[in-house]
Amino acid sequence: MKNYSEKILSLEAKVLKGAGIDFKDGLFILDYPEEGIFELLASANRIRIEFKKNEVRLCSIINAKSGLCSEDCAFCAQSAHYDTGIKTYPMVHAETIIKEAKAALKNGAREFSVVTSGKGIKSAQDIERLIEAIRKIHEETPLESCTSPGILDDETLIALKDAGLHSFHHNLETSRSFFPNICSTHDYEDDVKVVRKAMDMGFHVCCGGIFGIGEEDIHRVELAHTLAELDVDSVPVNFLNPRPGTPLMDSDNLTPLKCLKIIALLRFMLPQKDIIVCGGREVNLKDMQPLIFAAGANGMMIGNYLTTNGRNVEDDLSMLRHLGLRSKGF
Repeated sequence: MKNYSEKILSLEAKVLKGAGIDFKDGLFILDYPEEGIFELLASANRIRIEFKKNEVRLCSIINAKSGLCSEDCAFCAQSAHYDTGIKTYPMVHAETIIKEAKAALKNGAREFSVVTSGKGIKSAQDIERLIEAIRKIHEETPLESCTSPGILDDETLIALKDAGLHSFHHNLETSRSFFPNICSTHDYEDDVKVVRKAMDMGFHVCCGGIFGIGEEDIHRVELAHTLAELDVDSVPVNFLNPRPGTPLMDSDNLTPLKCLKIIALLRFMLPQKDIIVCGGREVNLKDMQPLIFAAGANGMMIGNYLTTNGRNVEDDLSMLRHLGLRSKGF
């Protein structure tokens, strides 16, 4: 363990001085011996505190349009390619969205995201509802508005920006090399182009992925490296909660300690970015959820997810209080 301990401390010092770690160092973090996990977490935690203090960003979402997605992402319950039994519905009204946004604000959320299923939004009515909802969030709350609408044209993006949209969310999901194992209905570069366009337009860009979908450590480091190259602002971290009816319904290749190592990897490779733990944390981290912050996360999603329920919000807020952490206010 001595060599591992010395190595992780040297990587920590390197990151704290403003230098990044390379691909090989990323693999080292994911391969860190489990008996030394608290040494790894201690280093990741010091990096988090250096760049993010003890403030935690809380975000929340609404599934504003559910199901019937044309894409065949193997993990997704909303894909029309699989019989998953989820509730499907068209774009909800702006009034429903703003009601949920205000409820999230009361629960301590700083950011609220309007998420829609599908490759993009084409209906003029749906676009108008989204723009109206973003405008109302901007006008009636201090929330940082966000949307995850897939691929949109420039005109719609400009209209959203004019309405007050703060953040644009679009996950890469996994590494470029592993992506063909997960989705065949669009190319990885399509997603990269969406992220680059959003950044060029001046949005705060949230871009991350989902882990536990059959990828190996090399793919996890590859994704982290791509996110660092793109220089995204915020990294949502999801862990697979296998959904009945999807090709990955029987997947089980994550442990709580592996999840913590993945969070630590992201903190080491993207030290100044927001690392937000989102879907699947309850299922995969179990009793180790409080350690996500020691591993380097500085944010989490509260409330429900897209097609699954989240943890009781008061339990999450109580956890933060017991850890001596404070939610980042306005």
